[in-house]
Amino acid sequence: MGKHASSGKYAIVGLGVVAGPQPDRSERMIAAEAARLAIADAGLTRADIGGAIDLRRTGGGGDRASYSDAFTRVLGIKNNFYFTCGRGGALAGLGMAATMSYLDRGIADYVVLMGAVTDWSQSQETRKKGFRGMAHAEKRGYWGKPLGDSRAVSHHSWMAARHMAVYGTTSAQLGAISVAERQWACMNPEAKMYGRPITVEDHQNSPLVAEPYHLLDMSQVSDGGIAFILTTADRAKDCAKPPVYVLGQGFGEVSADLWWEKKNFTHMAVEPAKKQAFGQADITLDDVDCAQLYDCFTAEVLFQLEDYGWCKKGEGGAFVADGNMAPGGSIPVNTGGGLLSCYHLGDLTGLAESVRQLRGEAGERQIEDCDIVLTTGHGGELVSPGMCSIHTCTLLGRHA
Repeated sequence: MGKHASSGKYAIVGLGVVAGPQPDRSERMIAAEAARLAIADAGLTRADIGGAIDLRRTGGGGDRASYSDAFTRVLGIKNNFYFTCGRGGALAGLGMAATMSYLDRGIADYVVLMGAVTDWSQSQETRKKGFRGMAHAEKRGYWGKPLGDSRAVSHHSWMAARHMAVYGTTSAQLGAISVAERQWACMNPEAKMYGRPITVEDHQNSPLVAEPYHLLDMSQVSDGGIAFILTTADRAKDCAKPPVYVLGQGFGEVSADLWWEKKNFTHMAVEPAKKQAFGQADITLDDVDCAQLYDCFTAEVLFQLEDYGWCKKGEGGAFVADGNMAPGGSIPVNTGGGLLSCYHLGDLTGLAESVRQLRGEAGERQIEDCDIVLTTGHGGELVSPGMCSIHTCTLLGRHA
């Protein structure tokens, strides 16, 4: 069938990461710094940037407040467009799809895409008031909280519980996912959990938060910002760092099929997204050297390993318990530590790690001869808390 005309036509040329607690910086300051780093990393100047997209992560039960002064003005970028984009933890994938349209029509030569959060700092303020977690603006019509759905872990636990009931998956097998990602994080000095290895026993002994989820099944609460520059493949050749090419993209909605068949608690909307992305790139799963899978909780990783086809449906528990996603395994997954052990900036966490792996900049955790990386996004319930989420699949490559 061959590659789609868009495969390899666009490339990421700059990456800026601001990691770790940022108690003395506002979200806008973090955003501006991440964007500044990405522009410098690409060997560009602010004058080269023709457009900007502010990638906004929305919480499962509510939305984050915006700010009144965009990071582009702070940097003095004279862009032709600026807008916000994102849904749940699906940020980079959606932002890239929108950017390609602007590049294709010559509206901008280089576009900066940026996402920033101050969730950790906000949680510290909440804690001072005697509560836990972050404050979100509640969605209209949200029916979950009166019934006990107080946090994202509440309704995400339904998925893990259903998979256990249908396929016999165990909590210890979910713990193997936490352990594997922590192993990767211990090779990433940027990760929050760097130097803090865990065992399955540690996972089992960690507090039970919402059955069957323990504390170590849950992703991090983080501060930070990640920005990257997207341009055309022709322009990318003249930038400072090796281009990372966009080989294919696909999207799926749980509400399109799985919701009606009542499979939305044991599957994710991978099938259409995979078909689109892999079809554009004209590759198979065997061509993927490592995967950065959206991992807000451990079961999401398990579902994707099964739904993409690294193992059969229902066999994900045994697959991860055998160490297949850990260092030395058959498919390295979340090699920077992921949302579980590195930091949580939605799918930007996996996007940043993908760029580093493809550039050969991943240090101790570098995957040998890494040519193609699969990175995914997830979230933004259409019926919240009903888990009608989007799934995004982006294939990135070292070669066009």
